[in-house]
Amino acid sequence: MTILITSILIISLLFIATERQTNINKAAVAVFACTLGWVLYISFGADFVESRHQYDYTAFLNGIKPNSEAVKMYIAKDIFLPYIGRAAEIVLFLLATMSIVEILNSNGCFDFLTLWIRTRNSKLLMWKLTAFAFFMSANLDNISTIVLMLTVTNSILPRTKDRMIYGSMVLVAVIFGGTLTVIGDPTGLALWNKGVITASNYSLSMLLPCLLAWSIPTLIVTYKLNNTVDIERPSLPYRGDDTNLNVWQRLVLFLVGIGGLWFIPTFHDITKLPPFLGALCVLSLLWIVNEVINHSLLIGNRRLRSRSPQRMQYNTTQQILYILGVILALGVVTETGSIAWFSQQIDQLIGNVWVIGVITAVISTVLDSFASCMTMISLHDISLNDPYYAMNGAYWKVLSFGTAVGGSILGIGSISGIVMMQMQGVTLKWYFKHVTPLTLFAGIIAFSLLCLQLTLL
Repeated sequence: MTILITSILIISLLFIATERQTNINKAAVAVFACTLGWVLYISFGADFVESRHQYDYTAFLNGIKPNSEAVKMYIAKDIFLPYIGRAAEIVLFLLATMSIVEILNSNGCFDFLTLWIRTRNSKLLMWKLTAFAFFMSANLDNISTIVLMLTVTNSILPRTKDRMIYGSMVLVAVIFGGTLTVIGDPTGLALWNKGVITASNYSLSMLLPCLLAWSIPTLIVTYKLNNTVDIERPSLPYRGDDTNLNVWQRLVLFLVGIGGLWFIPTFHDITKLPPFLGALCVLSLLWIVNEVINHSLLIGNRRLRSRSPQRMQYNTTQQILYILGVILALGVVTETGSIAWFSQQIDQLIGNVWVIGVITAVISTVLDSFASCMTMISLHDISLNDPYYAMNGAYWKVLSFGTAVGGSILGIGSISGIVMMQMQGVTLKWYFKHVTPLTLFAGIIAFSLLCLQLTLL
């Protein structure tokens, strides 16, 4: 049964890596894999429980004679539920940030972007777009950021070729902006929830590598651009009586939403409560401010219409289901003992965190970066004896940054990259020819710098 459950995960990862060829949604694959894996585990769980949880299972029985019903109850309550809790921490955090983006966007808090970014200077336009994408993705989830920034990009640029170039650089900025903080990308959030990194130490280590990985490709592309670029006259969304907020009211909402997200690491450090609770606290505060500011509309029974692009809503839901599926699928394989065996083999054959980081980066070029990182994270727990696996150890940071580099090399290693390709009409061949050499070059430099930093510290 161990071989069967492990094989299901391996086959699922292959389908995830070949999503563009099979046209089978990776979220559907992940959810199916986790469901089938846990059904098989609980159906044949007596051997697993007796070999891996014998002491706890005996305490659970409390003198009752063991039977199949007791085994299933123990697995459901004491083994399965903790994995649900770990997945729920990430899912609830993403739901909260998605709702924050929804409120901000519905009130026109991002409308200024179109006016501020608009310029015929191609080089200045590139830096404005990518810099804001980098900043936003450090605070919001990557899906929301990439859709928002590409919507702005496409409202300014009429030519398909320009949209492909600028959209690809926006993707690079989003990937490494998200890697900069623990709340900007699901991999960093997973590491933070696991307790193996702290927010400030993680961001400090990632700052220079992320800036280099974003700015080097952008600088090279900017150098090749013509001095001017064709742009369209921006048209802000018609809001009618949907909202009549003035500038300062929108600024208040923006500061409460984005500023509140900055406060989440501090909230976690002070209270030691899960980060998702801090995100829900920010959401509730923003919600109250939104209702106070829009009081005149609400008492007139006029509801605020959603302004979030439908693609953002669909892809965020897809990402949530995908993350849930991956965590639960890895969880059931962990319970079979396969992950522990694989970890021992990796340590014996390689035993070098830097090499493991490179291998993970290579894998994440074709396999989704979250799945790649979570697989490697599951191989080890936090250790007090080995500095590489201790809190804020090199292993966790190398994995996170390595998967970000891998995700940027071909563009298909992340959901954000796939969204960008769909929205901008970018093919894998075009991306490989025009973007991959730049991201590979910058990734090697940035990854080497990170390894040097972590070695010297």
